[in-house]
Amino acid sequence: MTSGLVLYGYWRSSAAYRVRIALNLKGLGYQNRPVHLVKDGGEQHASAYAAMNPQQLIPSLRDGDRTLTQSLAIIEYLEELHPEPPLLPVDARGRAQVRAMAQLVACDVHPLGNLRVLQYLESELGADEAQRGAWSRHWIATGFAALEAILADNAATGGFCHGDTPGMADACLIPQVYNARRWKLPLDDYPTIRRIDAACSELQAFRMAAPEAQPDAPAVQG
Repeated sequence: MTSGLVLYGYWRSSAAYRVRIALNLKGLGYQNRPVHLVKDGGEQHASAYAAMNPQQLIPSLRDGDRTLTQSLAIIEYLEELHPEPPLLPVDARGRAQVRAMAQLVACDVHPLGNLRVLQYLESELGADEAQRGAWSRHWIATGFAALEAILADNAATGGFCHGDTPGMADACLIPQVYNARRWKLPLDDYPTIRRIDAACSELQAFRMAAPEAQPDAPAVQG
């Protein structure tokens, strides 16, 4: 399905990654506009991009003459405009459960390991690479322990986070699993998360959204 959507992102950004998954699950074509978060002090701080997104964060999604920011808001926007296939359940309780899982990752876990936080730990607090790694593993593990308990104790958990079709919670979870592996967090304690990650990895929508599949990904990821 073609569209006039333009996604501003970065290959390894978790927030952009989850929006790519949502776009792919809905079959929405989009233009990919890379914004390098490190080069030249970070292209997100350039005046042209800052004028579009005053937070100077990614992703941003252009839809015609409007710009949308914040990954969960973008996903909800796509859900409202393009309800099929759905990323949220039809019932109010199910929708609340999926939103809670998505927010657990996107609002509680991911921000603590975001690039600007890690840069602050390094530049202002003198944290070295090992300390930044320990910080990241701690907060991912804390979130994953809670999410694993939620998934394991929820009758609605199926092949994916909610039922047997992927949705918004899965779009948030898989990028965080990528981060966990990047920071070398063992995943043995999270069997349900590992099972869902394996199921998602079989789907083209997730494979196309993966960091290494992006046009701005370096030839050899570090």
